[in-house]
Amino acid sequence: MYLGFDFGMKFIGVATGQNVTNTASPLTSLRAIDGIPAWEDVEDLLNKWKPEALIVGIPLQMDGATQLTTHCAKKFANRLRERFKIPVHMVDERLSTWEAKQRLKSPTKKPKYKQLPELNALAATVLLEQWLHDNRKLSD
Repeated sequence: MYLGFDFGMKFIGVATGQNVTNTASPLTSLRAIDGIPAWEDVEDLLNKWKPEALIVGIPLQMDGATQLTTHCAKKFANRLRERFKIPVHMVDERLSTWEAKQRLKSPTKKPKYKQLPELNALAATVLLEQWLHDNRKLSD
């Protein structure tokens, strides 16, 4: 069992997934202030789901270049690892939000603010599915 995190400065999407069927499902979105969640909310999720590892999406430019949020997401991943002593894996999350918008059926429209939590949880689902798929290839 894994938890995936789609890092954002205002919302951090969370998904749950498992490697038996290599599927993931949106779970929730945590509010964040400048990328920092209420750590007790993260702890509550970890206590409830008891994941064997955490997967954090790392946002990159389409050409692979880093950006400010790349560094912030890596810092978030490091904080998860240090605070909770659970393995943390990072995955390239390029196009995960685009895919989530496709699933929401709003690819061209900018999502409304009230849709952002759902969009972020779906993006976490997409990146967790990608990690599960890539991880399965490595273990086959």
